[in-house]
Amino acid sequence: MSALLHHMISSGPRPVAPFSHAVEADGWVFITGQMPTDPAAPDAPLPEGVEAQTRRVVENLRIVLGGIGLGLEHVTMARIYLTQFERDYAALNALWPSFFEPGKLPARTTVGVTALAVGALVEIDLVARRP
Repeated sequence: MSALLHHMISSGPRPVAPFSHAVEADGWVFITGQMPTDPAAPDAPLPEGVEAQTRRVVENLRIVLGGIGLGLEHVTMARIYLTQFERDYAALNALWPSFFEPGKLPARTTVGVTALAVGALVEIDLVARRP
């Protein structure tokens, strides 16, 4: 078994808790759930609405993936957490495919939760595989 690699991406979002941005083991990469905060202005208000927050979260995930030489095309699994599931699920589903190549969506689980850090509407974590 290879050693675990713990990644902190200097240009990545400021962590809201004690964690690594990503941990890698045997080519599998586990990306910590990202919030819709702006890495360049971490104390700025969050974007309004689930669509804008989802775009910011995915951009943060791209920053983390890019920091370790990967992209969204390497994602095998996504877990999405919504605080307003019934209200926001359809909007999320309409937007989600735009982040990936047609026909190459990762496996996905989406769950409703009562609250997320920083008052976010959405959080997404990923599993990726290094080619």
